[in-house]
Amino acid sequence: MRAQWQAKAPLIKQAWKQVVIAKITMQAAALDAAGQPAATLKMITRKVQSGDPTNVEAQAARYYWPRLMGPEFRRDTAQGDENALLNYGYTVLRAATSRAVVAAGLHPTIGLFHANRGNAFALADDLMEPFRPLVDLCVRRIVQDRGSQVDTNAKQALARLIATDLPLGEGITPVSVALIKLATSLGQSFEAGALSLALPNPPDRLTLASLGARDGN
Repeated sequence: MRAQWQAKAPLIKQAWKQVVIAKITMQAAALDAAGQPAATLKMITRKVQSGDPTNVEAQAARYYWPRLMGPEFRRDTAQGDENALLNYGYTVLRAATSRAVVAAGLHPTIGLFHANRGNAFALADDLMEPFRPLVDLCVRRIVQDRGSQVDTNAKQALARLIATDLPLGEGITPVSVALIKLATSLGQSFEAGALSLALPNPPDRLTLASLGARDGN
């Protein structure tokens, strides 16, 4: 935690750059699994700079959401329908990320990018970013198959996401474990003063396409 407090700005900005690239890469994989064009997002990752000062993350979001959820969709946490399902899925993911951050010995209020006095889990909000498209795809499938009610079946489908296997390093790791490895690698990076993040790669197209389906099929 002391190393986290003392981490230099360049290392923190580089860490955020890698997180943003991993998120957009996962978004591109999500679009591909949904049968939507993803080449633009893959090219956008090359524009991400240290600290993402030009907010490429937001540029990617503007391309991503209408193609994944439809041209009329607007991401709004105060709205219902798909947004309510997304809120629930993100809450599950945030809780798992928060546990990983604390288990890694990091202080959850000290974020890489997110910073708000009222946010006790800013670092969790940062580290969960590459995993958000898994929730997005799951919600898309739930809405297509069963509607946008936040019912028991939808909650169970979203809760199962943390067991989804992701390529990480030389093997396959469930989301819950991948989060722990990512948080631990960030702590080790702070201690070493050199960045080495254990960021996940997107799973295969079939796995992504099956997220949110009944019985996982």
